[in-house]
Amino acid sequence: MERLALALIAHDSEKEDVILLMKAHRKELTELDLVATRGTGQLVQSRVNLPVTLMQSGSRGGAQQIGALVANSDVRAVIFLRDPLVAQPHEPDISALLRVCDVYDVPLATNLATAEAVLHLLFEHPEALSGHHLVAEFFEEMAAVNE
Repeated sequence: MERLALALIAHDSEKEDVILLMKAHRKELTELDLVATRGTGQLVQSRVNLPVTLMQSGSRGGAQQIGALVANSDVRAVIFLRDPLVAQPHEPDISALLRVCDVYDVPLATNLATAEAVLHLLFEHPEALSGHHLVAEFFEEMAAVNE
């Protein structure tokens, strides 16, 4: 099975949570290809010692670069820990990334609880993410098994 790619983005106030999440799942994350916006990725590289492909910073188009990777099926899940209480100057880029994840049915976590759920899906059921058209089939098979 191909290695799945996970994208990481975190607003400044959420970066410590990303580091804690990455440390908690470090062993499993070695099985994934990680891509991140520059600030988030550099922190993961230096503090968690995981390899990360760096995009531009979020304010310089990094979210758009990750959106393009989602649209090309190069990224299969996104963890984007957002600060919901602070207006972001690059909000249109953020909205575009959220939209492209919805269009391509790519799991997107915007807080720690959903980040844990996305990681569980990646680690326990990676076959659900092996192709956009297979997501519905995967859930149909899971439902049939549980009937």
